[in-house]
Amino acid sequence: MRILMFGSTGQVAREIERRAPVVSLSREDVDLTDPADCAEAVRAEAPDVVINAAAYTAVDQAESDEITAARVNGEAPGAMARACADLGIPFIHISTDYVFDGTGDVPFSPDAPTGPLGAYGRTKLAGEEAVRAAGGPHAIIRTSWVVSAHGKNFVKTMLKLGAERDRLTIVADQVGGPTPAADIAELCLAAASQLIEAPEKSGTYHLSGGPDVSWADFAREIFAQSGITCEVVDIPTSDFPTPAKRPANSRMDNSATEATFGLPRPDWRVGLAAILAELQAEEG
Repeated sequence: MRILMFGSTGQVAREIERRAPVVSLSREDVDLTDPADCAEAVRAEAPDVVINAAAYTAVDQAESDEITAARVNGEAPGAMARACADLGIPFIHISTDYVFDGTGDVPFSPDAPTGPLGAYGRTKLAGEEAVRAAGGPHAIIRTSWVVSAHGKNFVKTMLKLGAERDRLTIVADQVGGPTPAADIAELCLAAASQLIEAPEKSGTYHLSGGPDVSWADFAREIFAQSGITCEVVDIPTSDFPTPAKRPANSRMDNSATEATFGLPRPDWRVGLAAILAELQAEEG
């Protein structure tokens, strides 16, 4: 299986590269703000499958730069998907829980009504719609709270702050599923392989780690597993204002993913242990 992947330095992209030979395109190789350039990259490589692990993920910055975010998250994936449809090959696209409005306390199913709260969610939803409209075999994988030993993420931030301070205030009224990038990579590769043989599996799927947890309780588990002594004090979202509104409910129903691709919902606590072990090994 010859895989072309957009993205090379992100958390999921790096985990995919660990698991399979891929031709990965960085921002130096292709202009993600130029849909035509993205489509040409697909046609030039003529792979068996394309995975889009690239995105504009600066949630707060997107509020003041929605035009750029829309090109990267909306128009570019649409162009990639249309090029894949023309070639008759599957397109795997990573999306987000931010396409929902974050209300209630019930996990969102893949067919639940969408309602983004801000620019980032709007642009990611536009990308989903463009991928579906392309008409080719595809898997849109919505995920949440991505963590790994690479790049910037909540685990690495907590390890740094927890080592520096005795007490941290963490938001406790946002609940969701932390998701190890390694598990997202496994699903991307499984979907890629299976869609080649069974394009009827095309659709939108959710992958989030379980059990659902608040950011505050996630931080407590990070400190417990890493042996850091740092008190976590619960605060409401209102005490931590940000330019972009965060969803209070990021819970997602993973059942269709397991039923279709045979991958159960990952336990993020197990994934966290692996991340911490990798970071420790790097330090040693």
